Amino acid sequence: MQHIIEVENIKCGGCANTIVNKLGKLEGVAQVSVDIEAGCVSVEATDGSREQLVQTLLQSGYPEKGTAEGIKAAKAKAKSFVSCAIGRIS
Repeated sequence: MQHIIEVENIKCGGCANTIVNKLGKLEGVAQVSVDIEAGCVSVEATDGSREQLVQTLLQSGYPEKGTAEGIKAAKAKAKSFVSCAIGRIS
């Protein structure tokens, strides 16, 4: 099943690399692609995996659009900077 998730904080290829690497390690995930310009993550995975995908994105600093506000959004943005840097190195 294809899951399309609109996320926040995707800025560059480093962010995309981190997302592909993190989600690609999850069980049941066959393929991950990231559209940086649109802020969308497309994942081929098992039917019941959407919640796990969303949680993994949040933990990496890329919350689903409209789900993080205030301090939660600030924390996600800070995490995304770190994830972005790691993605550039990888």
